[in-house]
Amino acid sequence: MKQSTTNYMKSTLIAVIAVLTGSLAMAQSSKQVSWTYSTKKIADMTYEVHMTATIGGDYHMYAQDAGGDGPIPTAFTFTKSPFFALNGAVQEKGQLVKKYEDAWKHDVKYYEKTVDFVQVVKLKSNIKTNLAGKVEFMVCNDHECLPPADVDIKVNIGG
Repeated sequence: MKQSTTNYMKSTLIAVIAVLTGSLAMAQSSKQVSWTYSTKKIADMTYEVHMTATIGGDYHMYAQDAGGDGPIPTAFTFTKSPFFALNGAVQEKGQLVKKYEDAWKHDVKYYEKTVDFVQVVKLKSNIKTNLAGKVEFMVCNDHECLPPADVDIKVNIGG
């Protein structure tokens, strides 16, 4: 009986360590990128929403079109609203790097240090509302890739 209890305790301890290690790895991914949000009025009831990623250390974050299979591209999903319409796709502004990576065996596209993603939003009336959604992204460096992360987005627009 003592043997099975000891084995059970070892198995439980190993499972707990595995879960904690996985949780720490997931937390690391979002810690490598910090996000800031701002808006700029560009016309009557039309705004640019800037979602700026600052990438830490020697990591890079993949573009929305990362190039081929392998890396997880940066992807935005927005909550639909009766108060506005999205005008076009999210645009990228930054120093795009296109480089062959051995890990993926093909050219990939990514950003280092910083990139500004811009979504144009057209309000349907002169009100104050917010653009909500999430961004999924993955960061890598020359030695490792961290698990993809999801970050919530909520930006005030209008008013």
